[in-house]
Amino acid sequence: MKICNLTSGSDGNLTYIESVNAKILVDIGLSCLETEKRLGYLKVNPENIDAIFISHEHYDHMKGLNIFANKYKTKVFVHEDGYYPLLNKLKKTLNINTFNDKGFDFKDITVQTVGLPHDVKRCTGYSFIEQQKKVSIITDLGHTTKEILQNLKDSKLIFLESNHDIEMLLENENYPEMLKQRILGQNGHLSNNTCAEAVINLFKAGTKHFVLSHLSTKNNTPRLAYNFINQILINNGISVGEDVKIDVASVVPKAIYNLK
Repeated sequence: MKICNLTSGSDGNLTYIESVNAKILVDIGLSCLETEKRLGYLKVNPENIDAIFISHEHYDHMKGLNIFANKYKTKVFVHEDGYYPLLNKLKKTLNINTFNDKGFDFKDITVQTVGLPHDVKRCTGYSFIEQQKKVSIITDLGHTTKEILQNLKDSKLIFLESNHDIEMLLENENYPEMLKQRILGQNGHLSNNTCAEAVINLFKAGTKHFVLSHLSTKNNTPRLAYNFINQILINNGISVGEDVKIDVASVVPKAIYNLK
């Protein structure tokens, strides 16, 4: 299985996943034109994208959906509870398929899903499994739960939200108090602190590779997120580079991960 995060952050989210028989996108928070361009970096023809899995209807996760899915007649998947919120944001009739949390197969990929606590009716976290190789994408959640952590068990690679540094957010004069409280709330976004806690729990459950994702460009930096979580892991006797690998997703394509 090949995975490449094509952009990650408050301004857009888009991840490409390829198995032997399937090419899929998780969210499409860039314009159709920019999505085509970034798929071109991977030498992937947009016509060959088999499906787009949408986490929720916020613009940074579905900006290019209308034009891309209509242009290429791409299948769209969304949880049944998120169907109407997504539909209300669409301007075109698309091939939308719904699912529940029982799990299902798409071509040679097994899809597992879990609800995330976010300020929408339904935000979905995804795990994709090909021949026991499991990658999970968990962003846009205010806190973790036992159910979420259990869903992530056995993941070889996890894209996990590390949205903001609490101090930076609180000191940001351009953010009104109401917005700060929304982000910090139980249905907001994971901070570097709560991300670190989740990494420790998931490391103990067996995952050794994490990509810090959905970083705010206004209230976090890649260096700050990495250094903060690295220090928390050290404090808990976990060595980055030896026991666990930590990467940071970017607003531009970086690493291509191959799960073997």
